[in-house]
Amino acid sequence: MATPLSADALVSALRAEGVDVVEHPGWRTHNRNQKGAWGPVNGVIVHHTVSSGTGNSVSMCFNGDSALPGPLCHGVIAKDGSVHLVGNGRANHAGGGDPSVLQAVITETYGDRPPAPHEHEGSAGAVDGNSRFYGFECVNLGDGHDPWPAAQLDAIERVAAALCRAHGWGAKSVIGHLEWSDWKSDPRGFSMTGMRRRVQTRLSSSHGGQNPQPPRPPQPPTYQPFPGVSFFKGAPDSPVVTAMGRRLVAEGCGRYRVGPSSHWSEADRESYAAWQRKLGYSGSAADGWPGPTSWAALKVPHSS
Repeated sequence: MATPLSADALVSALRAEGVDVVEHPGWRTHNRNQKGAWGPVNGVIVHHTVSSGTGNSVSMCFNGDSALPGPLCHGVIAKDGSVHLVGNGRANHAGGGDPSVLQAVITETYGDRPPAPHEHEGSAGAVDGNSRFYGFECVNLGDGHDPWPAAQLDAIERVAAALCRAHGWGAKSVIGHLEWSDWKSDPRGFSMTGMRRRVQTRLSSSHGGQNPQPPRPPQPPTYQPFPGVSFFKGAPDSPVVTAMGRRLVAEGCGRYRVGPSSHWSEADRESYAAWQRKLGYSGSAADGWPGPTSWAALKVPHSS
């Protein structure tokens, strides 16, 4: 068991291991600590996002949605190997899992893989993984076909090794979400057994982390520019509409029965009207048709 790293210590450990760290604005104070314990920590869980595009994935993991608020992990590992920190503290990433797996991780006594999990979020014997594990989401569709570039796999290895080195753990403290909960299948597309071998080889190196990365300045968030009211009145089918809908749901303004989707619909207009009312608009100014001011306040992320 270990005390979680501070924000500064986490950044230092990752950079010392050669990780290309990007600090997402607000990540240092972004957590779910008000909902439960954070720590002691026992290991690292690796996930896949079921999404594409770095900006879209980072925004999703930072914000979450109304059903599962962000942060949804501590960092997002992009396909180019950059690691975007989005949370510092308790994060909604692991959920409930199997206590036998937790014990095996704590003792690091298992063979190639931990015991098969038989618990999940909400099951009677589950234990809280959000308090015990760092979580890193890797940008991948999770369909078994989306590739895992060498740079991304190298970053997963370095992130895991950095945390193991900082806490004095071995590679068996690194597991996949599918090894924690019997409901999960991530990460799909590479072997966690093989990844643990890579991590252990790195930890066994007398040199430790190589090629430390210099600090990278925080990147300003990038948002979708206002496409114009005529765009929406043309009933578009666009990923911009999906991204907008997700933000409306995250703001508690979703009026969707199914969705949101890429097709502009009456549910989108009703949801946007709720957002306008939340901003203080009324009457014809809250008719559900997006305008530049309310759009800027919504902060819709780029859709790819």
